[in-house]
Amino acid sequence: MDLKQGNKEFINKINNDTTLKNRRDELVKGQHPSILVITCSDSRVIPEYIFNTSLGEIFVIRTAGNVINEGELATIEYAIEHLKVKEIVVLAHTHCGAIHASIHNEKGRYLDPILNRIKLNIGNVDNEIEASKINALKEVKYIKDKFLEYKGNVKAYLYDIETSKVEEI
Repeated sequence: MDLKQGNKEFINKINNDTTLKNRRDELVKGQHPSILVITCSDSRVIPEYIFNTSLGEIFVIRTAGNVINEGELATIEYAIEHLKVKEIVVLAHTHCGAIHASIHNEKGRYLDPILNRIKLNIGNVDNEIEASKINALKEVKYIKDKFLEYKGNVKAYLYDIETSKVEEI
């Protein structure tokens, strides 16, 4: 994979698509996404593709296991207060490595806080799909508890890697 070549192809695509070029030019003035998506860092889970969105339509936070910590809270605050997002989605997924690692009590020097948070969220649940759902719902509750003044929707979804379908939890 050559990232520089990929960027050249991206630029070429935008410059040859009037709609995309106009959209990019609009976004230079500022962004106004209406939805914040918090999802896993898993390379198979790409919210912009999953929801078929274009440049500037969604604001995305990616973190292992879609776990929310200090940095994510700051980004959520920014999205709510400055971008005025109307909806927040916690997007879990099947075949999540962080969920698997938490269920199987794996350890990692820097992973432990995330795995411990997931373990706290899921308790003794050992079905990975159910654990993913529970973890997402607990993170939704955490957001609601931290941002009591937020009037927008906060929801949890599950993305099935095998079928590409998204379901609200």
